[in-house]
Amino acid sequence: MIQWQVEMQTIKYRLFEPRLAPRRTKLEMPGWGGNPEPRRDGSHEYAWHCVPFTEGAQYGIEIFYPYPNELHVTQQDARVVLTGDFGPDPGSGIRWPPFRTFGENYYTYQLLLDLQVAEPMAVRTEPHPRYYTSSKDDVPLAVPALLRTSWWPMISFVVFKAPPPGVTHIFRSGEPMLQILFLPVEPQFELVPMTIEEAAEREMRGRRIHASRDTLSKETMWTSSTNTVFDGTYRHILRAAKAKAREDDA
Repeated sequence: MIQWQVEMQTIKYRLFEPRLAPRRTKLEMPGWGGNPEPRRDGSHEYAWHCVPFTEGAQYGIEIFYPYPNELHVTQQDARVVLTGDFGPDPGSGIRWPPFRTFGENYYTYQLLLDLQVAEPMAVRTEPHPRYYTSSKDDVPLAVPALLRTSWWPMISFVVFKAPPPGVTHIFRSGEPMLQILFLPVEPQFELVPMTIEEAAEREMRGRRIHASRDTLSKETMWTSSTNTVFDGTYRHILRAAKAKAREDDA
């Protein structure tokens, strides 16, 4: 079995707007992660009930909209329209207002955030995970971009995709507007088909999990208020895998 040794990465930052408040992404409950309803029959299902989503959503850092006024983004007559009162230019030397249109379907925000990573790493902007949990479709949509900030000293701006006609994206004070991940600068992998032996081993593993599902999910199966069935099989195996990893590291 291949053992991957992952070293802790130290990310250093500087910024011009303290209210961007970069931090490790947190799943807010109550909030965009849902309500803290227990995993039991009759509860409504929320994003936090899904362990893969919870781990994926908290994998990076979140950046907050730093201004007290709301910004509404719409499309009208095939043009991006930015509606918000940012007041007079504060004379800080940065572009004002900090949002502007960018082509036909996009707009930018002057981020001015410096994230220094080690040489083999890069940063990637992406939508904040609350984009996927909003029932109102009002969350700004950050465009993915990979930046090699080991030598590029400032993320000057980030790009957002404008909403379709009839939809309004809203920036609100204190709400996260995008997530940033830290990744290897080059995708070091090769995609190849499994050998017959490897495929057989994976198939056998899947069948064993399926055959043991009633035992693994015992006392964790529940049906939500929308008649969706959940169980804790993946959660139990994940817990066991993490425990084994801690033992191996000890």
